[in-house]
Amino acid sequence: MPHKITLTGSATGPLREHDRYVAFDMREKGSPSAPKGLKKSTFISYTVFVAKKAFNKTGLTKKSIMHEKILIQGEPTLDIPIDECPGEVGVICFQITVLPNKNDKEKNESDAKKEPKKEDSAPFQEQKNTESAKQREEQAPVSKPIVNEQKKETEIVQPEVKETPVQETKAMPQKKSMPNQPKGTQDLLNFEDIIVPEEFLKTRPNPEKTQKVIDFVKRTGRLDEPLTIEKDSKVLKDGYRRYIVAKTVKMDKVPVVYEYQK
Repeated sequence: MPHKITLTGSATGPLREHDRYVAFDMREKGSPSAPKGLKKSTFISYTVFVAKKAFNKTGLTKKSIMHEKILIQGEPTLDIPIDECPGEVGVICFQITVLPNKNDKEKNESDAKKEPKKEDSAPFQEQKNTESAKQREEQAPVSKPIVNEQKKETEIVQPEVKETPVQETKAMPQKKSMPNQPKGTQDLLNFEDIIVPEEFLKTRPNPEKTQKVIDFVKRTGRLDEPLTIEKDSKVLKDGYRRYIVAKTVKMDKVPVVYEYQK
């Protein structure tokens, strides 16, 4: 009988597409206790391989897989080359399921509780409406001038009320959120859009330092620092080593900091 494995969590690295399957990295916490003489395992990294048909049925995308919580059921394997399987253990997925968020569950439960209360209160609201309608008919001749005065006051106040939210929205600029990206990241740019100058192409970064950055990306699923890019021309200004690492691990998008032309 083959061994079975079950994983829960989110992808820690970018989605990699192949001809008939897709692959992504996950990790889980290790055992909280270990036998005496052995080190406790902090995290175990996995590389999951899923058939494209099964993956497309989930509705996941390259962006959403980094944030959605998923359930993986499959079989561990050690027969896949290291280049295609950066994780410590490879997992051939038999079934992939998107798990609902806690916030969605709480909303559904609260909505289900509120619905019967609304149905019970319906007859009481009808009675209140009929009573208020009778009172309006009796007080109609007396309350007409008061209503007209209230309308005039509301017409004068309305332009001031409309102007205030516009001023608040201008004063509060929206900031882009960059989850799971290095500090200082301003944007995510397509790797293929970056233009590398010839002066960088003629150089060869230190292999040992480059390998350390590759190990960091495999462990965390992101670069250690953003690349510096010229805003309009998209020419690489700094970070050629990280550019080579992104090319090696086949990253679709890379974090960047913009440098404006002088």
